[in-house]
Amino acid sequence: MYAIIETCGKQYCVQEGTKFAVEKLVALAGTEIILDKVLLIGGSECKVGAPYLAGATVTAEVMEQGRGPKIKVFKRWRRNDSRKLRGHRQEFTALRVKSING
Repeated sequence: MYAIIETCGKQYCVQEGTKFAVEKLVALAGTEIILDKVLLIGGSECKVGAPYLAGATVTAEVMEQGRGPKIKVFKRWRRNDSRKLRGHRQEFTALRVKSING
C-alpha cells in the first residue's frame, strides 16, 4: 500500500517504512506526527481525493531535525565591479512512515 501526501506545498509518494525529508516542521525528534493531507491511497484498489481524502491519515515518526548541504549563491553585476557571495543551508525534518490509514 502506498500514499501520495502533501506537506509544505510539495507532494511525496510514501509507503510504510519509507524514510524521507521534508521542509522543517515544528516537532521534536522521536515524536509522532499525523499528516492528514492525503491525495491518493493506492494498492489493490485506488482511492483518489478531490483534492484530499476525507478521514485518511499517514502517521510518521520524526527521525531528526537537520540542515542540508551548503550551497553557494553568487551574484555579480556587470560593469559595476560589484559582486556578492552568500551561503545557504536549508533546514529539513527527516520522517519515517509508520502507518497509512484510510
